[in-house]
Amino acid sequence: LTHSLTHSLTLCGSGLRSFCVAGMNAAVRATVRVGLYTGAKVFFVHEGYQGLVDGGDNIRPASWESVSMMLQLGGTVIGSARCQDFRTKEGRTKAACNLVKLGITNLCVIGGDGSLTGANQFRSEWGELLADLVKAGKITVDEAKRSSHLNIVGMVGSIDNDFCGTDMTIGTDSALHRIIEVVDAITTTAQSHQRTFILEVMGRHCGYLALVTALACGADWVFIPEMPPEEHWEEHLCRRLMETRGRGSRLNVIIVAEGAMDRHGKPISSDMVKNLVSKKLGYDTRATILGHVQRGGTPSAFDRILGSRMGVEAVMALLEATPDTPACVVSLSGNMAVRLPLMECVQVTKDVTKAMAEGRFDDAIKLRGKSFENNWSTYRLLAHVHPPEAKSNINIAILNVGAPCAGMNAAVRAAVRIGITQGHHMLAVHDGFEGLACGLVEPLTWASVGGWTGKGGSHLGTKRTLPANLIEEISLSIAKFNIHALIIIGGFEAFVGGLELVTGREKYEELCIPLVVIPATVSNNVPGSDFSIGADTALNTITMTCDRIKQSAAGTKRRVFIVETMGGYCGYLATMAGLSSGADAAYIFEDSFNIHDLEINVEHLVEKMKTTVKRGLILRNEKCNANYTTDFIFNLYSEEGKGVFDCRKNVLGHMQQGGTPSPFDRNFGTKMGAKSVLWLTEKLKECYRHGRIFANTPDSACVLGMRKRALVFQPLAELKEETDFEHRIPKTQWWLKLRPILKILAKYKINLDTSEKASLEHIIKKKGLV
Repeated sequence: LTHSLTHSLTLCGSGLRSFCVAGMNAAVRATVRVGLYTGAKVFFVHEGYQGLVDGGDNIRPASWESVSMMLQLGGTVIGSARCQDFRTKEGRTKAACNLVKLGITNLCVIGGDGSLTGANQFRSEWGELLADLVKAGKITVDEAKRSSHLNIVGMVGSIDNDFCGTDMTIGTDSALHRIIEVVDAITTTAQSHQRTFILEVMGRHCGYLALVTALACGADWVFIPEMPPEEHWEEHLCRRLMETRGRGSRLNVIIVAEGAMDRHGKPISSDMVKNLVSKKLGYDTRATILGHVQRGGTPSAFDRILGSRMGVEAVMALLEATPDTPACVVSLSGNMAVRLPLMECVQVTKDVTKAMAEGRFDDAIKLRGKSFENNWSTYRLLAHVHPPEAKSNINIAILNVGAPCAGMNAAVRAAVRIGITQGHHMLAVHDGFEGLACGLVEPLTWASVGGWTGKGGSHLGTKRTLPANLIEEISLSIAKFNIHALIIIGGFEAFVGGLELVTGREKYEELCIPLVVIPATVSNNVPGSDFSIGADTALNTITMTCDRIKQSAAGTKRRVFIVETMGGYCGYLATMAGLSSGADAAYIFEDSFNIHDLEINVEHLVEKMKTTVKRGLILRNEKCNANYTTDFIFNLYSEEGKGVFDCRKNVLGHMQQGGTPSPFDRNFGTKMGAKSVLWLTEKLKECYRHGRIFANTPDSACVLGMRKRALVFQPLAELKEETDFEHRIPKTQWWLKLRPILKILAKYKINLDTSEKASLEHIIKKKGLV
C-alpha cells in the first residue's frame, strides 16, 4: 500500500447484546495483521462496548504474536459483553474520552445489527461528544482537533444470517455445520425406530438456518417466520408425512425456526408440532431444541476464510475513509467482497420485520436477498408436490463422471425429484460414460433417491473413462433407452466428455440432445464455475486435519509440518486451506516458484521460529512442481531448520475425497441439480421439431456454474477458449487474487494488490426498493 494509517486502529467485539460466533477470531487476526502491515497501531477492546466505556486495561495494544494460534478457536478471544452503559450518552462520552486519549480514530466493530447501529450512533455524535469533553475539561482543544472525526467499519458476526445486504455473515456456516452434525446423528436413530423428529434451530426472527438445514437434510417440512404456513396447515402437514411414509420412508424430519409463527402471528413451537403429529397420526415423535450448541465449536473453513477476507477489506475501507464516507459494513456477495452503507443495511433489515408484521410475506422473502429467495424457491420445488398426472414422455439420464466427491448424490436427488415434478422419466446411468456405452441404465423413482443428500461419494458409481472411443456405443444406448437429455455431474472429465459428445453430434444424430455439465470435484478446476460441488467438504477435511496436525506438536519443541494436498494442477485447495489453517506458505502450480523463492520462505520461517511462534505449516499442491517434490521440500526445511525447528510431513491423500458432504455442498448440489432440470425442460421445448428432439446449437450443451454472484449456463464450446487442457485448469481463476492475503498474514513484506478493491454499493437501490 502506498500510504499507512496515520492514527490508531481499534478492534471491538460485539457489544449491545453479548453474542459471539465461530469465525470472529479469524476476522480479529486478519484485521490486526493487515493493520500492523499498513503501519497502524492496533488496539484490542476487550469485552465489547463495555470495555470501550470502562477503558483502562480493557483497551490494549495488539501485536503480531498476540493473534497466533487462534484461527481454530471458536467464540472471540477479545470477549464480548452486554453493555447498557453504551446505550446512554454518558457512557458514549466516556468511550469517546478513552479513544481520544489513545489517539484512536478508526474503529472496527464485529457484531450484529444492534452493535453496528450503536457504532453508527457513536460516530454521528462524535463531534458533539468531543465538544462536551472539552467543555468538561476532560480533553484539550488540541486533542479534540487531532481526533476530529471517527471512521467506522463493521463486520457482521451472527449465526442468524439476518443482516440484509450480505449473503453470509461470519458464524453462519459454522452453525450449519453444528446443526447438520446433529441432524445426521438423529436421522440414523429415527430411521431405526421409524420415528418423526422435530428439530428447533436458532435464528431469532430469521429463517435462514432452518431453511438451509431443511434443504441440506431433505426435511419433510420447514417452518420459517418469513413465510408462515397457509391456513389449515395442520391437515396439510399430516397428509404430507403420511405420503412420505406411504412411499416407503422410515422417518420424517421437520425443521422449526425459533421465530416461527402462523399467519396470525401466533408462535409455532417444536412441542406444539410434536403434540400435533403424535395425536393426529400416532407416530412415535421426538422434539429436539438445539440451543447454544449452534454458537460454539470450531469455525468451519468457510468462516475462517470469510473472517480473514472481511478483516482485510475492513482495514482497506478504513484506509480510504474520509469524514464524508458513510459508515460501512464489509460483506460478501457471491464470492466477491463488497462494501455497503451500514444504515441502509440496517434499514432493509428493519423493513423485513415490518413486512412480516404487516403480513407481506412475499416482500419479506425478497427483502432477505437473492440468496435467501433462491433457497426458498428451491425448497418449494422440492417440497412434496404431487407429480403431474400427465407425463411429458421425456427421458432424462443422469451420470457421474471422474473421481467421486461429497455432494454428488445431493445433486442427483434434486435433479430426479424436480424431473419427476415436471412429469419426466428420470434414468440413472451407472459407472459414467462406460456404463452409458454398456447400457447400465435404470429408472429412478422419488423414493429411490430418499436420504441421498447427506451421503458422501457417488451412489450411481463413477469412472474416469472418456466417451471419445465409445461414441458409437453411447449413441446406440441413447437410441435404445430413448434418452432426450443428459445431466453429467463430475470434474474435468465431465467437461471434456461433454465436449467430446458435442463433437460426436456431427456424425451421430442421436447425440443431438441437450446436455448440461454440473461441476463436481474436490479440485475445483472445471472451467465456467468459481466453485465445484465437493470442494468445500474437501477444504474442511484439510483444515480440520491441519488443526490436528498442529495440535499434535503442543508442548514439544518448535516444529514445522509439510502437508501435501490434492487438486491435480489446480492450487485452489492448497491456497484456501492455507488461508483457513494459517499456513506460512502454499506452493501451487499457477504461482510458479524457484529455488530462490524456496530460500526466502525457509529463511523467513527460521526467523519467525526464533520468536514466540512454535509451529509452522507449509502446504504443497500435489502437482505444483515436478522436481520440487514434497520429499524435496521436507528435506530442504529439515536441513535449513536444524537447531531451530524439526520437520514432519503428511500426505493427506484420498481422505480429501471422502466423508459426508458439508452443508454448503449439500445446498449447492441441491440448487445445481434443480436448476439443471428446469433449464433442460425449457431447452427441450425449444429443440422439439417435427415430433422429435433435435439440438445441435452451441447453447444446447452448457456448463452450469457459479460466476461471481449468480448461477449461469455457459456453452461448452465457448469455454474451450478459457481452458488449459494440458494442465486441466481454467486459464483465469478468481481465487488467485487472495494469495497476497495469505502472504501478508504470514508476515511477508509484499505489495497488497488492491486493484480489485470493493467500492461502496447501495443495497436499497440494488434491491429495487426505492
